[in-house]
Amino acid sequence: MHFDSAFNGLAHQLPKGLLARMELGLDTAPTTASEGLPRRSFLKMSVASGFALGAFPLMAGAQDAAPVTPVGLKPYEQPAAFVQIDKDGTVTVTINRLEFGQGVLTALPMILAEELDADWAQVRGVHGDADPAYIDPAFGMHITGGSGSISHSFTQYRELGARSRAMLLAAAAEQWGVNPNSLRTAHGKVIGAGGKTLAYGDLAEAAMKMPVPQKVVLKDPKEFRLIGQATLRLDAPAKSTGKQNFGIDVQLPNMLTAVVMHPPVFGAKLQSLDISAAKAIPGVKAVFRTPTDRGGEGVAVVAQGYWAAKQGRDALIATWDTSALEKVDSVAQLAAYKALASKTGLVKFNADMSPLATAPQKISAEFTFPYLAHAPMEPLNCTVQITGSGADAKVNLWLGTQMPGFDALAAAKVLEVLPKNVKVNVQMAGGGFGRRGVPTADYVVEACHVAKLARVAGLDVPVRVMWSREDDVKGGYYRPMHVHHAEIGFDAQGTVLAWDHVVVGQSIAQGTPFEGFMIKDGIDGTALEGMRDPYDVPMRLSVHHPKVNVPVLWWRSVGSTHTAYVMETLIDEIARATQQDPVAYRLQMFGDKHPRHTAALKLAVDQSGYGKRQLPVGQAWGVAVHESFGTVVAYVAEASVTKGVPKLHAVTAGVHCNLAVNPKTIEAQVQGAALMGLGTCLPGAAITLKDGVVEQSNFADYIVARLPDMPRMAVHIVPSADAPTGMGEPGLPPLAPAFANAIAKLTGKTPRDLPFKLA
Repeated sequence: MHFDSAFNGLAHQLPKGLLARMELGLDTAPTTASEGLPRRSFLKMSVASGFALGAFPLMAGAQDAAPVTPVGLKPYEQPAAFVQIDKDGTVTVTINRLEFGQGVLTALPMILAEELDADWAQVRGVHGDADPAYIDPAFGMHITGGSGSISHSFTQYRELGARSRAMLLAAAAEQWGVNPNSLRTAHGKVIGAGGKTLAYGDLAEAAMKMPVPQKVVLKDPKEFRLIGQATLRLDAPAKSTGKQNFGIDVQLPNMLTAVVMHPPVFGAKLQSLDISAAKAIPGVKAVFRTPTDRGGEGVAVVAQGYWAAKQGRDALIATWDTSALEKVDSVAQLAAYKALASKTGLVKFNADMSPLATAPQKISAEFTFPYLAHAPMEPLNCTVQITGSGADAKVNLWLGTQMPGFDALAAAKVLEVLPKNVKVNVQMAGGGFGRRGVPTADYVVEACHVAKLARVAGLDVPVRVMWSREDDVKGGYYRPMHVHHAEIGFDAQGTVLAWDHVVVGQSIAQGTPFEGFMIKDGIDGTALEGMRDPYDVPMRLSVHHPKVNVPVLWWRSVGSTHTAYVMETLIDEIARATQQDPVAYRLQMFGDKHPRHTAALKLAVDQSGYGKRQLPVGQAWGVAVHESFGTVVAYVAEASVTKGVPKLHAVTAGVHCNLAVNPKTIEAQVQGAALMGLGTCLPGAAITLKDGVVEQSNFADYIVARLPDMPRMAVHIVPSADAPTGMGEPGLPPLAPAFANAIAKLTGKTPRDLPFKLA
C-alpha cells in the first residue's frame, strides 16, 4: 500500500458516490441511470463454459446503458459484477482491489464464498477494473490503500455472497416447487428433502431470472467454515513456480517497448539533445522528446524490446536546464529542518507547557528520518493501446494500479478521449507500498504521452513503457524526510508533566485532490498520525510543512513510519529513567482505556518468555506497541550489539486485528512488514540528494533488508469476533522502535536516527 488513515473520513464528507463520479470525470449531479447494473446481467451466457453468474461491465456499459437499479442497491452491492459461476461449478470472484502481495485475491473470495457456501476447491479470484461497481464502499472511490481492503469490504463481500446464494436457492425452489426456506446449501450445491441436490452450475440459467434481494441474513460467525481458517493463497502456485504474469509481463501483438530518459533534477527541461547514436541502435523505432512529471521534459526511446530501448537511451547525449529549479542538498536540508524543529509550528495539540520548566526529570531529543523509496520488486510499467480516432478513440491500459479510476481519468485527459472510453486492465503487481497509487498518476501520464507521440511518429501499435530499477529508485515520490524535536518533563513515577513536540516534514497531500480532506488548518494529518495515542500525556504538538522540490507520497504505514518510532522509544526511555519495567509502564499507562493494546502486548510478552526466560549473554529485550489502520501490533524483540553493529535475533508479535479472515495471510503480512521495518534501520537505507540529484540508483547503494537480516519470528493473533481491521501496514511501525529499545538497554543510548548510526 499503501494509504493512510486520514482517508477514512472521505466517505462521510461527501455525498455517497460523489468521489467515484469525480474520479471518473463524470457529471456530479445526482443520478440513478449510471449507478446501476442490470439485474439480468447477474447471470450471463458464457461462450466458453455455458451459463455463468456475473457480468463484468465496462465503464462505457455502466454509463451508457442506463440500466435499472434494484431498489436501494448500489452497484457495489449487486452480485452482477462480482460473482461468476460457470456450468462446471467454477466460482470466479472479482476483487475490487489490486493484489500486490497482501493476499486480497484470496481473502476477499474467502469472505464471499463463506456466505455463498461455495466449494472452496472450485473458487478463484480475478481483478476488477475502473467500473463504478469496484469502488471502495467506504472511501467512495477506486482505491487499494489504507489497509482497507478487508476492513472496508468485509460486510460488502459477505452480502454479495449471501445475495448470490439466495438467488440460487430461489431458482432451485422454483424448479422443485418447494419453499426456499425448506432448502439449504453446502459445498456448491443446493440440498433439498431426502438429500437431493442441484449443483450451482446447473442452476445458473434459472437463477438469472430471479430478483436480486435487497436484504439478506448473514451467518453467525460461529457457523464460519472458511473465514478464520489458515488458507493457502490462490495465487501461491503460480507465483511459487514462476508462472504468474505481472504488469511488466504484458505481451500484445506488434507491441513495442519504450524507456524514458528522465531529467536528473525534478522538473528540469532539455537544453540540448543529440539522438543520432540512439537512432542507430538496431531495433530502435523512434526517439522523441516527451513531457515528464512536475513540468519536466524527457526523451522516449521506442524499440523492439526492452534491451534495444535501453541501449538507445544509453546512447542519448543530453544537457539540461535546471536554472529555475530548487536543487535540493540533503545536508543543507537537514540543517534547515533542525532549525525549524526548534520553533513551534502549526499547533495540533496545545497542552500547558509551563510544568516543563520545573519538572524533576527531563528528556531533550531530536530524531531524523530520511526520504525512503518504495522500491517494489516489479518496477513501474504501463502498457497503452490506442485505437480509433476522434470521438471514436478508445484506450486500453494494462498495469498494476492502486487507483484505476484516477489513472483512467488521467489517461483520458492526456489522450483527449472520454473517460468512459478508457479501459483499465488491472494486472497482478509485484509490490507497490503506495507507489502504484499516485494522485498525479505520474507514470501513467508519462506512458500515455509516449504512446500518443509514438502514434504521431507513425507507430500505431501498443506501447509498453518500462522503468528500470534505477528509474524507480531515482524517480521520486518518496516517503518524506522528517525531523522530530521533543522536550519532555516527568516525575520520579514516570508521570509526564509536559511534552513539547515539533515535527518537520513535507505534506504528502498538498497540491493533490485530497488536500481539502487531509489537510486541516494547514496541517497534513498524515504527518502526525500515531502521535500521543494511546498515551494520554499533556502534549503540545506542532508541525512545519516546508515545500521542497522532491515529490513525496504515502509509504507503507505512512506517518506511523516515524511517529511510532519516536513515541515508543521515548516512552521506553521514560520507563528506564524511572527504573520501571517498560512493559509494566506501558500497561499502567493504558489502564482500562485501551484493552486491545493491552491484549496485544500481553500476548506478545507471554509468548516470547519476556521476563521469564534468560537471554544469551550480550542480548537484550526490546518492546514496542503501536496502532495503525485500526490494528494494534506489539513486538518483543531480542537483539545484540557487537562492535557497534546491531543484530536482531528474534521477534514475537502480538496482533489485534479483530476477526482474522485468513490467519496465514496475516502471519505473512506481519513477517513482511517487520522485515521492511527492519530495513529502515540498516545503514544505507536512505535516499539523499546533492545538487538536486538523487544519489542512489539501485540496491547496491539503496539498502533493503535481505534474507540474512530476517530474525526468527513468531506471530500470534488475539482471538476476536469483531469486524476485521487493516492488516497490510500495521506490522511495520513498531519493529524499528522495539529493536532500538533493545539496543538502548545494551548501550545505554537510544538511537535517534534512522537508519541507525551507533558509531
